[in-house]
Amino acid sequence: MTASLIGFGAVLVLVLLRMPIAFAMGLVGLVGFALETNYRAAISMVGRLVIDTAQDYGLSIVPLFILMGLFVNKGGISRELYAVSNAFLGHLKGGLAMATIVACGGFAAISGSSLATAATMSKVAMPEMRKYGYADSLSTASIAAGGTLGILIPPSVILVIYGLLTETSIGKLFIAGIIPGALGILLYLAAVRLSIWRRPEDGPSAPRAAWPERIAALKGVWAVLLLFFLVIGGLYGVLDVWPIYLTFSPTEAAGMGAMGAFLIAVFRGRLSFTDIREVLTETTLTTASLFAVLIGAWIFSNFVNIAGLPEALRSLVADLGLAPWMVMAIILAIYILLGMVFESLSMLLLTVPIFFPLVTGLGFDPVWFGIVVVVVVEISLITPPVGLNVFILRGVVGDVSTGTIFRGVTPFWLVDILRLAILLAAPGLVLYLPSMM
Repeated sequence: MTASLIGFGAVLVLVLLRMPIAFAMGLVGLVGFALETNYRAAISMVGRLVIDTAQDYGLSIVPLFILMGLFVNKGGISRELYAVSNAFLGHLKGGLAMATIVACGGFAAISGSSLATAATMSKVAMPEMRKYGYADSLSTASIAAGGTLGILIPPSVILVIYGLLTETSIGKLFIAGIIPGALGILLYLAAVRLSIWRRPEDGPSAPRAAWPERIAALKGVWAVLLLFFLVIGGLYGVLDVWPIYLTFSPTEAAGMGAMGAFLIAVFRGRLSFTDIREVLTETTLTTASLFAVLIGAWIFSNFVNIAGLPEALRSLVADLGLAPWMVMAIILAIYILLGMVFESLSMLLLTVPIFFPLVTGLGFDPVWFGIVVVVVVEISLITPPVGLNVFILRGVVGDVSTGTIFRGVTPFWLVDILRLAILLAAPGLVLYLPSMM
């Protein structure tokens, strides 16, 4: 156990010294494995992992979902999502901020990325909210918080990564994220209302849209509904009826989603050859970086396992006589603290190999734990001092201070803590839909 803790501390030090997380975990894992066994076994283990990762068919789901999200972005769907949300909510106090939350949820459902959701919606929603005199604190906070929905509402790349790391069903993880994701949207809307109750001048009403305008706006979201139905419906057998008879595996669903997003962008005339090249290049670069981090995480995980940390933690918990829920509370507190200084994916990859065996050994459901971990990771995206969504938004908007965004995001952070408490108290909210599969 001591060797594992030293290794974990070494990774933290290397990351804080700005070494990329993939290399930090890979280097520490390699050295630690060599010290526990011998250097030949360590080199053999690393070589096998690299080859197995490159040849793993299941991992092809990662670039396909990334490709789908980038084609969706090129297709201009974000503007239409915001337009329809604005048509129904914009006339309320704080309605444009509420419309931003709903649009972020819709865009998250097809992009699978929090950073992409926050960056894209900031370009769409921020000018409109400024046009009607919204406070920058509320405007930016609604975008930053709404963007966090991208890693929970399916399809989600980070749920895919968790499923691959823990060998948990990706299909069950996807469907388990629907109710917590919807709960997140509702609580974020409540956070907007709380902000407006405190400072009514921060979110004035916009003109009310007439019903013909609302109906016309709905026509723009058919592509979102079609794409979501294609991916999620095919994954769960909704399309397995005459005369279609289609049921997809997660990898096939990702491929159909990528093709669907490509065709939608082409039919809308939003895709040039230059755009296609940019999308393919960005997909390749993002996938390469994710695979590097995955390989590093698996190397570190092998070292942690051979050093006996999971078994040592289980023994420690048994010796201390801690109740399972107390152990879970400690783990989640560690996640929130790490989220203040770590990027979300790095935090997930660093900690899941350590905590997952302990959590499942205590009898917690792996699907439930995956959703709870992702909710905590969402919280970390808007938690100071790092708050990656906040810094992404600060870079895109440019003329709003980081402090202003963090002040505005406080009510959203609080309702996220409330959502986490609800999911801890009522695990059935997470497990109900997977149990129906």
